[in-house]
Amino acid sequence: MKLFLATNNKHKIHEIKEMLPKWEIVTPKDFNDTDDPEETGMTFEENAYIKAKYFYDKYHLPTIADDSGIVVDALGGMPGVYSARYANLGIANCNSSDEANRVKLFKELEEVNKKNNDNNRSAHFACAIAFIDEDGNAYSFVGKTFGEITYEEIGENGFGYDCMFLSHDLNKPFGIASEEEKASVSHRGRAIRKFKEEIDKKYN
Repeated sequence: MKLFLATNNKHKIHEIKEMLPKWEIVTPKDFNDTDDPEETGMTFEENAYIKAKYFYDKYHLPTIADDSGIVVDALGGMPGVYSARYANLGIANCNSSDEANRVKLFKELEEVNKKNNDNNRSAHFACAIAFIDEDGNAYSFVGKTFGEITYEEIGENGFGYDCMFLSHDLNKPFGIASEEEKASVSHRGRAIRKFKEEIDKKYN
């Protein structure tokens, strides 16, 4: 079955295609579509639904969308839904580079730790998957993975904040984990597995 994946993020496309090998996945790029809806939601679930609904209404294909980010306890849950544009907060719908986002997170966490005189670096990744089926019915699936922020970037695997996230499940940063290791415990992997369980029941 054809599934529209509502993202132009090449890293997410790669990861999700690897996790859903039985589906024929198409993306906006296959339609020469560079549009992105404005993500105005206050939660990962809301933003994932906004993206899924936008492209479902456009192409009327079963559509899946992902919204994800890193949540740092000492920063009051930031960057959260602003993870992709953390370094450019205040600029409407403008993502910033992964490197700039990591630099800002390291800096702000160091300042907060110093101010609070502690070393609280606990964090988790969260991922919300929104799915709209061919009849327009909407589903939501959430996955989380817990760990802590390292003191420096470690490894070059993955993308985004991976090289600064020490996974408690793996006892190593995602930046040095293999694709298979990361997928087995990651927020996206867990959300996708919940999606697959529900969709397998629906279509089998």
